[in-house]
Amino acid sequence: MRHVDVLVVGAGPAGLALAARLAAGGAGRVEVLERERQAGGVPRHCRRRGFDGPGFARRQVEAAVRAGASVRTGVSALGWAGPLALDTVSPAGPETITAGAVVLATGARERPRGARLVAGTRPAGVFTTGELQQAVHLYGQYIGSRAVVVGAEAVSYAAVDTLLGAGADAVAMVTDLGRDQGGRTRGAISRLARGIPLLTDATVTELRGHGRLSGVTLRHQGGRTGNLDCDTVVFTGDFVPDHELARRGGLDLDLGTCGPAVDGAFRTSREGVFAVGNVLHAVESATAVAREGLRAAQHVRDHLTGAVRPPTVPLLVAPPLRWVAPNRLAPPMTYGPFVLRTAEFLARPVLTVTQDDRVLHRQRLITTAVPNRPVRMSGGWVGGVDPAGGPVRVTAG
Repeated sequence: MRHVDVLVVGAGPAGLALAARLAAGGAGRVEVLERERQAGGVPRHCRRRGFDGPGFARRQVEAAVRAGASVRTGVSALGWAGPLALDTVSPAGPETITAGAVVLATGARERPRGARLVAGTRPAGVFTTGELQQAVHLYGQYIGSRAVVVGAEAVSYAAVDTLLGAGADAVAMVTDLGRDQGGRTRGAISRLARGIPLLTDATVTELRGHGRLSGVTLRHQGGRTGNLDCDTVVFTGDFVPDHELARRGGLDLDLGTCGPAVDGAFRTSREGVFAVGNVLHAVESATAVAREGLRAAQHVRDHLTGAVRPPTVPLLVAPPLRWVAPNRLAPPMTYGPFVLRTAEFLARPVLTVTQDDRVLHRQRLITTAVPNRPVRMSGGWVGGVDPAGGPVRVTAG
């Protein structure tokens, strides 16, 4: 057993940015644990136009180490040995680490085929976006010649770019929504700029093939079914937080995000435990969560110097909104923009924030709110929340 001042679990953009800021600011011994063999998170294998993911990851790791943080790879956090202690295992063996503060920066993952309840055989050629990018950019593997991409959001287009760069053809993109999440008009089939068919109001229900994928079965709106021949399928989007460590520790989870419930200072329900990055809101960009890590560092430092933890008020959303983050309020603390998600396309909706029938804030969005894309709401109204009042609610109309 040994002790550090700050223990960060996850060496992705949020965790590394936070560790670098804390170490440079004299927070004491800052240690980052990463279960992968290399630190840097998803950007290590994410290349797209305008974003050099591997370079971004490398610079973040170098900055954290240069600031004085210890970045340890190949180390898995198995569970909690105490309120601020984690049991870990590495090639060197088991170890228990206690800390003055623990920061969960474990990120998020895409739901694989099994979690989406897609029936059929279990052939080769089935990927998530992350698995596809690792296969292509890290290992140089052959990924097939004809691919179907399940999803039509930003990460789906990243998957298409990866496929085309690897020499495969994308024969179709499939979404169960009425249009893609870039806002194209509704239609059974519309054409993307690259000439790839977009199949809307459709769901992949079954995988076919033995040994290697040979095709997928689709169900269209109204019950009509059809088949697409392909040797690769990529399930994109549908992100969920990597919240296992938070759940094992008995931290409060938000029912909407499924990640740890936090206030604007990134404090979880346990004193001294913080959470930052895409474990809170699956998912934001690497640069966005890195900025979040920088903001969270100050609040971790405040905890280490004995700052008093204020009471919080729950922040809830009503359908068709899916979730909001942060989702606990600690007035009169100043909040930055809140991030929300919607389950439906909403044309210039008005977001209304209320507490006990008092209207605290109204904000009309200037664009359409789109599923699987962030909706941002200003946070200047938090000072008007009654700390002794009921939950605060956000509606869209």
